[in-house]
Amino acid sequence: MKEKLRQQAREQAREKAETYLKDLSIEEQAMLLKYESPAIPKAGIPEYNWWNEALHGVARAGTATVFPVPIAMAASFDEELVKEIGDCISTEGRAKYNGFQREKDYDIYKGLTYWSPNINIFRDPRWGRGHETFGEDPYLTGHMGEKFIEGIQGDDEKFLKAAACVKHMAVHSGPEALRHEFDAQVSEKDLWETYLPAFEYCVKEGQVEGAMGGYSSLNGTPLCGNKRLITDILREDWGFEGYYVSDCWALRDFHEHHMVTTSPEESAAMAMKAGCDVNCGSCYNQLMKAYYQGMVTEEEIHTAAVRALTTRILLGMNQETPWDQLDIQDVDTPDAVSLNYRAAAEGMVLLKNDGILPLDQKKIHSIGVIGPNADSSVVLQGNYHGTASHFVTVMEGMRKAFPDTRLYYASGSDVVNPRTERLAREYDRVSESCVVARASDVVVLCVGLDERYEGEAHHISTGECIGGDKEDLHFPETQQKLIDAVLDCGTPVVLCCMAGSCMDLSPYADRAAAVIQTWYPGAEGGQVLADILAGKTAPSGKLPVTFYGGDYEIPDFTDYSLKNRTYRYVEQGVLYPFGYGLTYGRAEVISAAYDSESKKVSYEIVNHSDRAVEETVQVYKKNRTSKWEVRNTVLCGFAKVCLAPGETRQGEIQLDEYAFTVVNDQGKRVQDGSDYLLYVGTHGPDKRSEELTGTKAIALDIKF
Repeated sequence: MKEKLRQQAREQAREKAETYLKDLSIEEQAMLLKYESPAIPKAGIPEYNWWNEALHGVARAGTATVFPVPIAMAASFDEELVKEIGDCISTEGRAKYNGFQREKDYDIYKGLTYWSPNINIFRDPRWGRGHETFGEDPYLTGHMGEKFIEGIQGDDEKFLKAAACVKHMAVHSGPEALRHEFDAQVSEKDLWETYLPAFEYCVKEGQVEGAMGGYSSLNGTPLCGNKRLITDILREDWGFEGYYVSDCWALRDFHEHHMVTTSPEESAAMAMKAGCDVNCGSCYNQLMKAYYQGMVTEEEIHTAAVRALTTRILLGMNQETPWDQLDIQDVDTPDAVSLNYRAAAEGMVLLKNDGILPLDQKKIHSIGVIGPNADSSVVLQGNYHGTASHFVTVMEGMRKAFPDTRLYYASGSDVVNPRTERLAREYDRVSESCVVARASDVVVLCVGLDERYEGEAHHISTGECIGGDKEDLHFPETQQKLIDAVLDCGTPVVLCCMAGSCMDLSPYADRAAAVIQTWYPGAEGGQVLADILAGKTAPSGKLPVTFYGGDYEIPDFTDYSLKNRTYRYVEQGVLYPFGYGLTYGRAEVISAAYDSESKKVSYEIVNHSDRAVEETVQVYKKNRTSKWEVRNTVLCGFAKVCLAPGETRQGEIQLDEYAFTVVNDQGKRVQDGSDYLLYVGTHGPDKRSEELTGTKAIALDIKF
């Protein structure tokens, strides 16, 4: 019923859009397609700027809750948590929008069209923007993205609370430095098996309002001018009815880098004919020139204007909405802080624990807190962030979590530079760190990167494009010196990797007493980590990406084939597998069954420990006969489960219609073969996870 009412609302909005446009010239209609859309007073259309970001909180527009980055959300494997985060973001966004409207501020980052989520597949751990995504798996990415969209767009039958936008459709994951001219060569099988499914799910199930292309080309055609992707697949095959927007200044790349057109007006025409409605950039300034030269038609401009204006009407343009009373008091609330704390706790992944965690405050009298990220607020943010009213660094969190324990602090090193003082010798803070380590009962070593060294490409003053990618998976040399020196001191070390992606932990995993992946954990991240160390809360995250070892031969960064990439296609052993993560208790799936009629997996899970546990039950499938099956296994279901001490619980996981299908070489999803294995457990069915946990996933033999 709700879907029917929403479709009626869209039809009514489209009719209103036609009414607004009926007396406008074609030039005035074209003006609505610029990201800085001017007011058209005679039609009652207000000024609007389409460009806004909300990747993990309302970004770049002042105070807002700064949540953990999306890769950390994905590590929670908690769909409802992600929906709550999206809802909180749109509440704060509406509240801020209402204030900006009263002040007649129509600037960039002040609208309701959020260019989030980023649902590209994190195929290569060197990609700097990978922490913007929900990881390397299409199923997990689609489900997390869809719930984020639900939260952002709300459940009103008439209006959108805000408009989410999936990006960058569809094959985009580095290298950043080459993105303006890069041409990704992708097979039909990889396209439909890996790169498109999350987009399809978010369009069909999430009814996402916006879609954005990327800078690069796919098999010779720029993404933002790719008619097959935008019109044939997105609109006609999947039924997308929202607006499509170019990435910012991507159309300029058509004639400056991809060389598929020769002028801005040709690039504008190519994008419009492919189905691009709104241009983030300047090429649509030449749209009328393209029109007068016969490159685009009046009908094409009008169609794009109708779609763009329909979105604005669904957001409440010139109408009263259910959220008009939201105001500054609805931003950064205690409930938002609490949600932010929970998100960080559920996203942190405990990779190793020899029993040292949680720290016993009765036995530990001194703690050394060491590392370039130990007292850093920058590392909490990630990119595309807002302005938090406060940040709790790890050091600040430790003071609160360990009030009666002597804390020693040493920065240890800069994040990347070999010295912290200009006139000092290299590695000038290492000796102090060793002094601190030897004086402590345990060391909390906070290393990694931050958004300055792992993120989006940017241009320096010379115009040169500098990529935000990592050259390799190693820690910066200055941090390698620090980590080795501290580990050699002999004091037990809790290694906290604060980074948005896989780092090479293999030289340190056996030497550290515990290893935690915190990602970029948001404004509450330091307190959450400290409380985890103190045992006041427990980590429950699972890896949404594979953590490769240092000797893993990752294919060339520019190779978009999935061969030897991600958990589905790895050919070598890895350090920490996709889906793996420990907690302070121990839960185990002890029985499972599959019902072919309902397509549900039922399971029984028991908490063997004397403390409450949050676990993720995961279902993987393997087609044992099809030549088109992936090399390893495929995630096809999951559920976050809370268990009281000693509790046994039953549950069900619904598998979708694609669970027992494969994608053939032509890119068609087909049913091929009737002999399957389903694996049900708290991790994947790989040997490394079994070694690390001491448990095995239950195998179900399924035949049709």
